[in-house]
Amino acid sequence: MITGGMRLDLLYVGLFAVVFPLWDHLVSWPALRRRLEVDPVGARKHLWRMASVFPWLVVAAGAALWVSGDRSWTSFGFSTPDGWRMWTALVLLGLVAAYYAYAIATVARSEEARASIRGNQTLAPLMPHTRSEVYQWGGVSLTAGFCEEFLYRGFFIGVFAPWVGWWGAAALSLASFAAGHAYQGWKGVLQTGIFGAVYTLLVAAFDSLRPAIIVHAVMDLAAGVMAWLALRDR
Repeated sequence: MITGGMRLDLLYVGLFAVVFPLWDHLVSWPALRRRLEVDPVGARKHLWRMASVFPWLVVAAGAALWVSGDRSWTSFGFSTPDGWRMWTALVLLGLVAAYYAYAIATVARSEEARASIRGNQTLAPLMPHTRSEVYQWGGVSLTAGFCEEFLYRGFFIGVFAPWVGWWGAAALSLASFAAGHAYQGWKGVLQTGIFGAVYTLLVAAFDSLRPAIIVHAVMDLAAGVMAWLALRDR
């Protein structure tokens, strides 16, 4: 039997996993592309302002909804790994940081790598072109790392796991997460799906959202820095 609280949970998931992505794909993204043609800097900054503010409002609503159901944050995924999970998580985070430091250094040295980044006509106009834009991108990265993990690996799985099991809910969440990036084209959907699978496995391995949040934010931030290195001369 679906209770009133469950209905609210399902409505909330439907909003952030279906309605908002559809709005982005059908309305926001076409409008952004038109603005990029006449004012690329203004379009980027407008997008980043929205991407740094709106997700927190959605998360705040989700947090209120979760608490109203008398549910613990530990069951949500906000637990701290302990024992071997703690040490493994620290080692993993160190390896991720080292890898992306190497990747950034490679892009800084290689014209071929920078040209490859510039060749992505879908995402390049949306990425940082100046040092000040990199700082703004940092806020976008932190927002995406926390809010997307909260929504898709936290709330989404928490709502559907009692019905289809944890892995079933994780699979549904992953499909929704990837489809939500349809504005990037099929290549972007596939790439997002791969990253989403990594974040899902992190949550499963460490029984916590925190490592996935950190890795997600680091990956997004590194992507912005590499894009800046490629685009700053143009």
